[in-house]
Amino acid sequence: MSIPRRLEVLLKERHVDFKALIHPEAYTAQEVAASMHVKGQELAKAVMVKTDGSFVMTVLPASGRIDFQKLKEFLGKKDVRHNIDTVVDSALTQDEEIFFNAGSHYEAVEMRYRDYEELVKPKIADFSRH
Repeated sequence: MSIPRRLEVLLKERHVDFKALIHPEAYTAQEVAASMHVKGQELAKAVMVKTDGSFVMTVLPASGRIDFQKLKEFLGKKDVRHNIDTVVDSALTQDEEIFFNAGSHYEAVEMRYRDYEELVKPKIADFSRH
C-alpha cells in the first residue's frame, strides 16, 4: 500500500494509528464512500475556498455541500497566514473515525478523528448542508 510518503512519515512520527486502505477507482467523494461501504457523512472531503485573497482548506462530509453564507459568517474578516487554514465541518467531529482520500483515486486513510484534529488543529464550524 502506498499512501503519499509525507503523510505516512507524519503519521508515524506522531505515533498515530492509521490504516491505509485500497478501494475501487472512484472520482467523487460519494463514490469513494460507496466503494468503501462507508457512510457519506463519515468520509471527509477537502474543498479549497478562496477568501479575501487567500485560500482556506475546508473539510466536510462527502455527503455535504458548503453553505457559503455560513462559512462566510464564521470566517468573518480573515487574517492572512503563511499556512493554509483548515476548517472542518462539525458533522465530522461526531464520529470516532475519519476516512479521507490519500492522494489517488484508489487509496484512502482511516484514523481516529481526535488524532486528525490533534495533527491538523482545524477550526470547527457548522457550514455544510445534508
